[in-house]
Amino acid sequence: MIRYALKCDRGHESESWFANAAGYERLRDLRQITCPTCGSQAMERALMAPALVSARGEPAPCGAEAEAETSAAPGAGTLSTPTGKVEEALAALRRQIEEHSDYVGMDFALEARRMHEGEVPERSIHGEARPDEARRLIEDGIPVAPLPFMLHRRTN
Repeated sequence: MIRYALKCDRGHESESWFANAAGYERLRDLRQITCPTCGSQAMERALMAPALVSARGEPAPCGAEAEAETSAAPGAGTLSTPTGKVEEALAALRRQIEEHSDYVGMDFALEARRMHEGEVPERSIHGEARPDEARRLIEDGIPVAPLPFMLHRRTN
């Protein structure tokens, strides 16, 4: 597995894991890598520092990680603890969605289409869809929207 820092054509940065460099290139060429902020499919690898190991065999912080370790205020939040108003609002939105809708996983596009066509009763759902599936739903007038966060089921 290899981790790449990514940057979209609009300047948003993220990172993702890939099986290998060829796997990244294949997914990039198929436009299967999307920006989690804006949904752009124009993603490229960004510059990133190598992962270093200390003499004790532990990962050594470098770059922004080292700076964050030395300059973080006591009690500063972590990725799982919201630290600002925007992060708190996103956390509240995530809780609302996960508590009041059904997770349908990779069947999201199929289930949304079935509800739209009246094959199954309408209900609030959330899940995952490939970019081409989401595009077809929108083109067919089926109301869907990307979530501005990763689902808890998808995070480590």
